[in-house]
Amino acid sequence: MQIRSLRQLTLVSFAIALIPLIALLWQSQSDLANIASTTAQDNTFFVAIVGASRNIDSDAIDIERLIRQHLIVRDDRLKLLIKERLRTFTLDLDNLCESLQQGVACSKLQRRTHRLANFAEIEQQVQLDAQLSEFRDYVAELRRAVGTVISQRIVEQQQMMASQRQKQVWSTAILALLSLVLIIKGSQLIAQPFEQLKKLIASIAQQNGELPPISNKGPIELLSIERDLHWLADRLQQLEHLRTALLRHASHELKTPLASIKEGCSLLNEQVVGELNQSQREVLCLLNASTDRLNTLVEQLLDYNLLLQQAEPVMVATNLAALIEACLQENALALNHNERRVDIRLDIESIVVDPDLLRRILDNLLSNAIAHGASDKTIFLHIYSSANYYVMDVANFGKPIALEDRERLFEPFSRGNTQRNDQVVGAGLGLSIVADCARLMQGRVSIVDHAIADVCFRVELPNKEKSTA
Repeated sequence: MQIRSLRQLTLVSFAIALIPLIALLWQSQSDLANIASTTAQDNTFFVAIVGASRNIDSDAIDIERLIRQHLIVRDDRLKLLIKERLRTFTLDLDNLCESLQQGVACSKLQRRTHRLANFAEIEQQVQLDAQLSEFRDYVAELRRAVGTVISQRIVEQQQMMASQRQKQVWSTAILALLSLVLIIKGSQLIAQPFEQLKKLIASIAQQNGELPPISNKGPIELLSIERDLHWLADRLQQLEHLRTALLRHASHELKTPLASIKEGCSLLNEQVVGELNQSQREVLCLLNASTDRLNTLVEQLLDYNLLLQQAEPVMVATNLAALIEACLQENALALNHNERRVDIRLDIESIVVDPDLLRRILDNLLSNAIAHGASDKTIFLHIYSSANYYVMDVANFGKPIALEDRERLFEPFSRGNTQRNDQVVGAGLGLSIVADCARLMQGRVSIVDHAIADVCFRVELPNKEKSTA
């Protein structure tokens, strides 16, 4: 049967899980009906044989009394009464023996009863006493046989009840276990489409590129959601391509007019086209500052765009001292202008990383420390190994970063509240580039408290050598 909706799947699973419980209820009712029928039959049997046994005892007493009277009186009417009592006694005895199925006690009493039918021929008291004593003994033996039969039936009834109880326990355990299995299976059938949706959402979030195929079977509601998620993934991919293209073209196209503006400013500054007055020099200074700011923004856009296009890092052994030296030379002008000194501590000489990504991390963190750190203060750079990670701490003095702002600073186009030392308004991409570079190398970046500095950025990159050792 094809399940067409989530409601139908839930109802069918619930109905299937109820089947063992319904079977258990039906069996319980059947067992109770069987016990009730057996108990009713036994009660009827007990009432019948007890009543017959009492009648036989009463008839036996009457027969004995009448025969003794006949031995004294010798009356024909008494003789007829004795024969009627013997006939009634015989009928009751036959019925009781048929119910008891006790051959020995019944046959003895039946033979004794037939012999008592010749009571008229008994002349002596001694002979009569002997026959009546034997008759009483046989009646008592039959009474004991009745008690034995009743006891046996009670024992059989108790055994039957115990057997039914044991059967009910096992049936309950087996059917309850089967019902539990069916419930688990039904819950899996219900949860399976949601697992497919979770995988699809995870693939969209991770931007794996290839999404799981659309399912052919399942509830129509979830299939509709799955198709919508595929459409959403395609739309997000289109938007990502548009964003990448926009950044690429905008940053590239801005370079050409920016170069022309800088060249014009340089010509004016050198007074090639004529001498400038004081007002013109002030305007030129403003123009140069704006040009530098625009150049910084374009370079950050180019870095961010290049980072978006890099899919997989190339991990190689990288000499830290050489990489840091190249980075410091590039930032030497900014360091000298702000009278900064970099305190470098290298506990390890080389690490296995992507050198280009690590260089971007170091460039942006160093630029951030120069731009936002306190002037005339030392910048601390410490690289060491901890557990299965390489750790790089870049710390500086300045205004501490509030706890609620720390995570937000690593988002694209997000800027802090502190003012830059160079009076240039950044694009808010530097720290996001650091976070993306660390993520590409399966690492992470965070802001931590430092013992001797106000602000410390910590980059942790996995140590492939220790993790594979």
